[in-house]
Amino acid sequence: MRYMKSIGLNSNQQIGRGFNHPYDVAFSYDQRIYVLNRMYPQSTDGIRVQICDLDDEWYGEFGHGPGHTNDQFMVPVCIEFDSEERLFITDESHNQIKIFNKDGKFLEAWGKGTAKLRELNGPSGICFDSKGNVLVAQQFDGNITKITPEGEALLQFGEHGSSQGQLNLPWGICVDEQDDVYVADWRNDRIQQFDSEGRFLRIIGETGSGEGQLSRPSSVAVARDGRVIVADWGNERVQIFDKGGRFESILQGQATLSKWALEWLDVNKDELNARQTSDLEIKNLPAHLNTPYHRASQTEHIFWGPVSVKIDDRQRLYVTEHSRHRIQIYELD
Repeated sequence: MRYMKSIGLNSNQQIGRGFNHPYDVAFSYDQRIYVLNRMYPQSTDGIRVQICDLDDEWYGEFGHGPGHTNDQFMVPVCIEFDSEERLFITDESHNQIKIFNKDGKFLEAWGKGTAKLRELNGPSGICFDSKGNVLVAQQFDGNITKITPEGEALLQFGEHGSSQGQLNLPWGICVDEQDDVYVADWRNDRIQQFDSEGRFLRIIGETGSGEGQLSRPSSVAVARDGRVIVADWGNERVQIFDKGGRFESILQGQATLSKWALEWLDVNKDELNARQTSDLEIKNLPAHLNTPYHRASQTEHIFWGPVSVKIDDRQRLYVTEHSRHRIQIYELD
């Protein structure tokens, strides 16, 4: 796996170029990147979707929150395009899936207060199978719901719990080329794989911080060669498993300054001078602070809050970091 570049800049402004706690990304057919900014409860004015590309071009934004109108969000979680380039965004507070076109025009909503899927309960991860059906993780019910492109429920599987096939706060979700479903079972510290009809197949990972162990995994992606890539959020890293579910490697992050950051430093010389005289990698933390979180917070180039992993159609891996307001991009081998 080869590091390519980083995109992003921590922006205290609530409009314009720069990310505010990005949580997920989606890709349009014209290679634009749609970045979902979630923010935090104490500072929510930056909730929005921003549009850029791999060359750092900026194309605008939409969906400003917090708010309760059709085109606004409260607590957005995940974002994904379907084959018709409708953009689906889950909102766990509204208990809705909101649908936009790629220009940011609101199309419709499913879930609470609408005519479709009124029983949605904390929708989080979302993806599409080869037939165009929608799969959405419902965090608070501990299940996965398969939905037609028109918004009718087809199938539901999983239930709250910790046994095989049971889920506890499921978050990220994806499908492979056989339409098997992979779920980041957040509270249970594992990935679960189901077939297209919701039958349990296997578990990947277990609780811990060692190789192949997971702590609050938030997202999962499957590469074309079958490798399973996991955002190991609680351990501040990404883990790669082979097609058979065996541990393969750990990715800690290799970020460089983005084009946006370099341009900002070029006109803010005091900040540039402060960076040049600062220690951006504190190697010897006190014992009580020697945790994945504190190591990540004190070392600029590694992942801090890797909340989402996504793979584009050219097999490039995008790791979204909500705590560093950036996306690291890698070429898969």
